[in-house]
Amino acid sequence: MQPLSPVELAALERPDHDRMLAQVQIWAGINSGTGNLKGLSSTASLLADAFSSLHGHVELVEPAPVERVLADGSLVALEHGRHLVCTVRPDAPIQILLTGHMDTVFPVDHPFQEQKWCNDGTLNGPGVADMKGGIAVMLAALSAADSVPEFHRAGYQVMINSDEETGSASSAALIATLAKGKLAALTYEPSAFPDGTLAGARPGSGNFSIIVAGRSAHAGRNPQDGRNALLAAADLALRLKALTRDGLTVNPAKIDGGSPNNVVPDQAVLRVNLRPATPELQSHADNEINKIIAFVEKEHDVSIHRHGSFNRPPKPLDPAAERLFALVRDCGEALGQHISWKPSGGVCDGNNIAACGIPVVDTLGVRGGAIHSAEEYLIPESLVERAKLSALTLLRIAEKGAI
Repeated sequence: MQPLSPVELAALERPDHDRMLAQVQIWAGINSGTGNLKGLSSTASLLADAFSSLHGHVELVEPAPVERVLADGSLVALEHGRHLVCTVRPDAPIQILLTGHMDTVFPVDHPFQEQKWCNDGTLNGPGVADMKGGIAVMLAALSAADSVPEFHRAGYQVMINSDEETGSASSAALIATLAKGKLAALTYEPSAFPDGTLAGARPGSGNFSIIVAGRSAHAGRNPQDGRNALLAAADLALRLKALTRDGLTVNPAKIDGGSPNNVVPDQAVLRVNLRPATPELQSHADNEINKIIAFVEKEHDVSIHRHGSFNRPPKPLDPAAERLFALVRDCGEALGQHISWKPSGGVCDGNNIAACGIPVVDTLGVRGGAIHSAEEYLIPESLVERAKLSALTLLRIAEKGAI
């Protein structure tokens, strides 16, 4: 174990619990559900002010165009908030990417809007762990690392997007652009478990809306002239579900469509999620989806349009990622923190970064739990704890100049 140097010790004294907690409570006090453009705009402005303290270039980037499939099968533009990008020392020889997200899963009309302190000392509130707390950890870690002159041989970019919770469709291209040329990436999702365990390997994820167009007819007089889109969508769901195997989960989640009982339904939309553990399984699933669509089209004499993609590629742990995880583990040991990691069934922007060939640890945010529910909580002492872990990791990446 490499002991802490006097310079590192001085830097690690900088993260301030009260300041970080106040930031979390202010940011979590604003509803920033992915679809709440007003709340996202307010949050983005606050974050831009906060990250301007890093003395880099802060900008709010317009989201890329995204379409959504409505229940009737039509396509409409889906609006998103702007994404924050902060660039510091872009000409430095070592470049690092840090990412987070400002959006939550709680829409503006969701009943879970308030924060409260629990009897066990945890803070319950929307987004306190996922991931307003993580953003506070990122900012404090960067501020601490930047206090060390030797760290200035490294530059970095911060990206905080507005649509991670719905798959980062409007920010995926931005993530890929920012990942280019980076030595490593750190992402600030909450720890995979309340004890601080990190998420290791992740599966990929694909979300699809499969639009089925049939032909309407009277259900009693001439049903044989109809082409039942609802039945075809149900057949699709069953055949896609049959693709499930070790390393590939398939979840047909919803069928929109139908008609009055006396009409053969001519339209339906199947919503389905697939999660492949490896790139090979993703490729297999992608091909099988197309084969199944072609079969069902012919079998039911309908037309089918596939909308969506595997927007989160699988994230296996390659040797570079394992070295980065080991570095984080060793930094934790130097700080008296036990750091381990386990595979996770969830996905995040870390998947997209890893697909660019950049090693990433993507659960360096706060310890907490029950995310995506009204029981979401933050363990407050983890704010400084995790800021120190990230700050030391950043300093040692810059010191080594390699992973």
